[in-house]
Amino acid sequence: MKRIVLFILVIILNQYSLSAQEGQFKEKEVFRNDDVVFRQIDGHTWVGTGKLVSNESMYLIEGNDKAILIDAGTKIAGLDKIVKSLTTRPVILIATHVHPDHTGTAVNCFPEIYLNAADIPNVPMFMPNYKGTIKYLKDGEIFDLGGRQIEVVFTPGHTPGSTSFIDKDAAYGFSGDAFNSYLLLTTNFSTLIASCERMADTLKKFGITHFYTGHYYGGDVGTLQLLNNMITLSKDILTGRREGKTNPGGMLGLNKSANAYGITINYSDAQMK
Repeated sequence: MKRIVLFILVIILNQYSLSAQEGQFKEKEVFRNDDVVFRQIDGHTWVGTGKLVSNESMYLIEGNDKAILIDAGTKIAGLDKIVKSLTTRPVILIATHVHPDHTGTAVNCFPEIYLNAADIPNVPMFMPNYKGTIKYLKDGEIFDLGGRQIEVVFTPGHTPGSTSFIDKDAAYGFSGDAFNSYLLLTTNFSTLIASCERMADTLKKFGITHFYTGHYYGGDVGTLQLLNNMITLSKDILTGRREGKTNPGGMLGLNKSANAYGITINYSDAQMK
């Protein structure tokens, strides 16, 4: 429990150097309580914004037959009931990765959750009380919601099991924390670069114009330039062109931090490959 609290506190302090501000949302607000605000992206897509960890975000995607909820925030009471007030479709819960600001206590409201099996080692620490069924995502699989298809794209880097989701028809992508301007790298740079390159190709191939991250502040939709900057900084660090500053006592053992091109990557010496 202490490790979970420390994890959340450090993200609050560091994630974007943004504190209690809500951001600059243009989306229409459709629900608000003390834990979360939901706003409507379009007639069948919503973004939920938690209030504990740097606007931790969740996305509700509705088709004709089913709906998907991507991530569950940090601590949102009755999230299942909130979601049911927005859609009458059966809801499938999917996690972008297993960290407590994305798979918090509200996962217990759902009888099953889909996640990338590579993040299973994090489940005992970050989802210790989950009694439901854990199902495993497959890279490239399609969730057919009825008139709307969501493709699974494995994008490891932030965590081994970090996963993104693509809605080709709507030209949306949802990346969790895989591609943020402030990144905690728990794998290695080669893995991160490969994921960035893969996602950059995906955005170009399918004309994805709105790429929503796991900490959405409104207006800060991820872009191809963000991915290219992450690649450039990662290669700079690997080749020695840019040296990270020492960060003693860094979270998760990430004792170095490099900043350039509007990107910050926190990493350790062990990840220099």
